[in-house]
Amino acid sequence: MELNVRLFALYRERAGKNIVTVAVADGATVSDLTDEVRRQIPNLAPPEVKIVVAVNTDYADSEVVLQPGDDVCLIPPVSGG
Repeated sequence: MELNVRLFALYRERAGKNIVTVAVADGATVSDLTDEVRRQIPNLAPPEVKIVVAVNTDYADSEVVLQPGDDVCLIPPVSGG
């Protein structure tokens, strides 16, 4: 299945676009999706950085199974005070 993945802030800047289309197998998990995004955009985030993912406006654990048409967003870590 193909999913449009929205990128925010630093991820958008590093990718040079707001949305990337990612192809994953049926039954793929959030972890599978982030692995594929990292493959497509190697400079997105260092391997030790956990990419925060929201699916259909809710934060999603790595084992959440994705469905066609899901609204997927990648949110970089934020800092400040």
